[in-house]
Amino acid sequence: MSIPPDDRPVYRLLTGKDDRAFCERVSEALEQGWRLYGSPTISWDTAENCMKAAQAVVWKDADVVKS
Repeated sequence: MSIPPDDRPVYRLLTGKDDRAFCERVSEALEQGWRLYGSPTISWDTAENCMKAAQAVVWKDADVVKS
């Protein structure tokens, strides 16, 4: 199994404001070899008055089991 870049863990949860920058972060992770893990989620952040998004990714060689 190859090792994720920059000593990152095999599993990551990308989060941020639901905007172009967030989508670009997810796209960059996919280009680096991460793969989507499950569906994205969004939630309204009342403190910042904006929509927040989250997307889990796992390293391409990770042996993971969804329950």
